[in-house]
Amino acid sequence: MIQIKNLSKVYAKQKVLDVAHLEIPSGQSFGLVGNNGAGKTTLFSLLLDLIRPTTGSISNNDEVVNKSEAWKSFTSSFIDESFLIGYLTPEEYFYFIGELRGENKADVDALLAQYEDFFHGEILGQKKYLRDLSKGNQKKAGIVASFIGKPKVVILDEPFANLDPTTQIRLKQIIKKLAEDHETTVLVSSHDLMHVTDVCERIVVLNKGEVVRDIQTTPETLRELESFFSRGEFVLEKLQ
Repeated sequence: MIQIKNLSKVYAKQKVLDVAHLEIPSGQSFGLVGNNGAGKTTLFSLLLDLIRPTTGSISNNDEVVNKSEAWKSFTSSFIDESFLIGYLTPEEYFYFIGELRGENKADVDALLAQYEDFFHGEILGQKKYLRDLSKGNQKKAGIVASFIGKPKVVILDEPFANLDPTTQIRLKQIIKKLAEDHETTVLVSSHDLMHVTDVCERIVVLNKGEVVRDIQTTPETLRELESFFSRGEFVLEKLQ
């Protein structure tokens, strides 16, 4: 379980995140939505100890993120292309991540074989460095690398951006399958309301750094989110 308590982040006296309490149970598919500047990437960066909180704490399966290293062994993520190592080929990168996570080449190859359709013949065996791949293909490589080592927690920031429609559909199927057994906690942020409602059983809406709604996904959720972002308000009677 991920537990957030009294969490805030302040830059130059401006508070960009302020979350009093939030819990994400183990095995949940969790979506995070909000406009630009809402605090989505800030929250994910705090979850990964990429930045330090101004106040409060985050615990990942009882490990306080900014005070422990233990959570790293079961947590994986892809935030953006900076997570890649541009001078490696995809294969070299996958094997490097596998070594970090205690997986041998055969283990990694077996996992990669599951994602042949997702790669669409554009990643493996191309004799290209990661830096020379398109943005979409870099994202594919980074996302699949986050699955190496059977992590308990996977964090994906805007995973559908820069992907063509066919790949977006395949990625939704992948995320759904990850969450099906309720052994992997999957956290997804996205500007695409349709995609996030398709793959997440719960959605939290951030606005100016604060949680303004916490919704269990239903067939009505997409319409309600669209109403909020078009009019700036929720149809409260549908959510309470």
